[in-house]
Amino acid sequence: MKNIAYYNGKIAPIEEMMVPMNDRACYFGDGIYDATCAVNHVPMHFDAHVDRLYRSAELIDIRIDMPKEEMKQLILDLVAQVEGDTLFVYVQVTRGVGMRNHAYSGAATGPSIWAFVRPCKMRDPYKAYPCITMEDTRFLHCNIKTINLLPAVIANQRAMEAGCEETIFHRGERVTECSHSNVHILKDGVLKTAPCDNLILPGITRAHILDICARKGIPVIEEPFTLEEMMDADEVFFSSSSALTSRVCAIDGKPVGMKDEKTFAIIRDTYQEDVAKECR
Repeated sequence: MKNIAYYNGKIAPIEEMMVPMNDRACYFGDGIYDATCAVNHVPMHFDAHVDRLYRSAELIDIRIDMPKEEMKQLILDLVAQVEGDTLFVYVQVTRGVGMRNHAYSGAATGPSIWAFVRPCKMRDPYKAYPCITMEDTRFLHCNIKTINLLPAVIANQRAMEAGCEETIFHRGERVTECSHSNVHILKDGVLKTAPCDNLILPGITRAHILDICARKGIPVIEEPFTLEEMMDADEVFFSSSSALTSRVCAIDGKPVGMKDEKTFAIIRDTYQEDVAKECR
């Protein structure tokens, strides 16, 4: 198949899938999601993504009735039916279906499970990309991977309009993350990345980058960094399951980084090797 979608037991091509108008996703964005890429039909960092899906659900009082192992098997079954070497894998859980009402206690049928799989292309990890910055006006629960993504949608659109690849958010002078990835800097051979507080989503790829640094002897500081520090960094890069480790060459039209290819290459190439081993 070219693509496939799932909704509460129904399976069909994405273009044919229909969902109830009263699913709380439609009115309130009342749900959470997770996503990764599958290489050679093996989802990247699979357990970590499924664990984060269930963790996000718990943080907004959604109890996923489907056990984790059953969820994993569902996803693997969908992945197996779609053609392509690299696939985008998306899973979403909403609070369920019920007449529109802000209060959710007793109002919904129980969680709705959505999923789809389609071919995709991951970014070229050997290219460098321009970015823009934007004030971070999102809510204060960025650690929950909710489907309330309007600020990120607008930010990414602004990046595309500027001919750039990503928007880097900041709250005042503090850099937080990007519209759909984490952002990191290298300075004097040290990796600096934002701490896992409520202002960023703790990325799965971010966690693997920290593991690589530990294995390769690259010092890491998990502390907030500023716009000024970012513009003065030896390297700036962003990371996610589809972005992998993407180097930044310019921010707001000003050249940045591109001064420590050696350290960045260790992180990039080791990550590529790890993914290849995991998904072979």
